[in-house]
Amino acid sequence: MEEQLERRGISDPRILEAMREIPRDAFVDEDLRDEAYSDRALPIGLDQTISQPYMVALMTERLDILPHDRILEIGTGSGYQTAILARLVRRVYTVERLVAFAGLAEERLRRLGLDNVEYRTGDGSLGWPEEAPFDGILVAAGAPELPDSLVSQLRLGSRLVIPVGPIGKQGLRVYEKVSDGECVLLETLPCAFVPLRGAEAWPESDS
Repeated sequence: MEEQLERRGISDPRILEAMREIPRDAFVDEDLRDEAYSDRALPIGLDQTISQPYMVALMTERLDILPHDRILEIGTGSGYQTAILARLVRRVYTVERLVAFAGLAEERLRRLGLDNVEYRTGDGSLGWPEEAPFDGILVAAGAPELPDSLVSQLRLGSRLVIPVGPIGKQGLRVYEKVSDGECVLLETLPCAFVPLRGAEAWPESDS
């Protein structure tokens, strides 16, 4: 996997080490474990997926994180992206709307000895205001536009990485906060994520 990522431009040695050390097969169902290290998204149930390793590494690298940072993740899912972040920063705050995933992810991370994560079940589009500001925000689901709540919870000078666009075909956007309520767009890359559902995202009834 590490060689795959380096060939595609992932160069941060800390991220490459984390991707090597965190076992992706621990985050998929047993019948998919033979495919766990293929560079593609895999189903995890309830119309959700575990992101491809390259996308996990890319989003993590674009956050430009440091070891002492506090990071907000929206969309815990299987917990794989959460685990990579937890391996790299001081503390991760992760929000998942689906109760079935939240408990399983926490169990997986604890088995791996990753105890620097706080978990919440709820509307990820609203973030985690009680713990703000964050040194970075990573959103692992596609939003129709940039949620104002997440912008307000980002520390000045920090980055927010989020897929934005129509359901099934988004641009992975990298923002940097330059003033209160204002982020500048640094980069956009094509991607496809499951939709972010919530008050500042897609309504539950949209498809």
